[in-house]
Amino acid sequence: MALIGYARVSTLEQTLDPQLRELRAVGCDIIHEEQASGADRTRPALGRLLATIKPGDTLVVVRLDRLARSLVHLLQVIDLLKAKGAHFRSLGDPIDTTTPQGTFSLQVMGAVAELERALIRERTKAGLRSARAQGRIGGNPALRAGDREALRKLRLARDETYARKLEGTAETWVPLVRRHRPDMPWDDLTRLLNARTGRDSPDWTVERLKRATKRYVRDGLLPATVLDRAPRRDPDDRLLAIVAGMRHADPDLTLAGIATRLEQMRERTPRGNTKWYPSTVRMLLQRAEKLGMAAGS
Repeated sequence: MALIGYARVSTLEQTLDPQLRELRAVGCDIIHEEQASGADRTRPALGRLLATIKPGDTLVVVRLDRLARSLVHLLQVIDLLKAKGAHFRSLGDPIDTTTPQGTFSLQVMGAVAELERALIRERTKAGLRSARAQGRIGGNPALRAGDREALRKLRLARDETYARKLEGTAETWVPLVRRHRPDMPWDDLTRLLNARTGRDSPDWTVERLKRATKRYVRDGLLPATVLDRAPRRDPDDRLLAIVAGMRHADPDLTLAGIATRLEQMRERTPRGNTKWYPSTVRMLLQRAEKLGMAAGS
């Protein structure tokens, strides 16, 4: 159980010395140092830290803004640490996930983040409505002229928009990817994800899910192993993995509920039928439990 420090400055003109002194003073023997903008999503030192931190270790920063570019990003990093059995502590903020008080503060921040996202969406919609009402048409003269700097800024803005869109849905797809890849093929995982959302029109495609996963691997929020090739499975084993995955993702889901989702995924029963019954689901779950693929009821 080690204290792992992370120190960051934005420019070469700034010095890491004050952060390093504070981190060493609280007992951080290992400190990852980085010179990068907080908005930079490709921070190699942070990625290495998140990939190598061990269960029981604690990631320590001097202030929250040294680690995360946004509140949503902070919550994602802490979620990754939690999944790895590690903890988080900020010396200048009331955040320490090893204490009940620090965990409560984190939960409050999560609620604030959700409110912030809702307000941003509403302001954006209101701005577009106002522009249309006044007859304004969007467009950038520099872009139309092919200005390189304007094009670069547009690419960065699009990249930021995509990243924020992923952040808004991460709690839905990241836990499933972390648990089931690479054991489950991409097409099965995509259908499992779409069935879980319960919408008539699928939100996810294989390519979209792969792209999102690659982005989070690049940012150090998912391990690179999730991109490995899935092993071949015979049809029965594949069904067992899907049913066990549903039960793990939603322990309160009934047998009938699992049957409904399997029908939504257009999965066939072991006998090749399209109609699923709770008794068939129970049989598959029992087999999965014997093989250690699902926890016992």
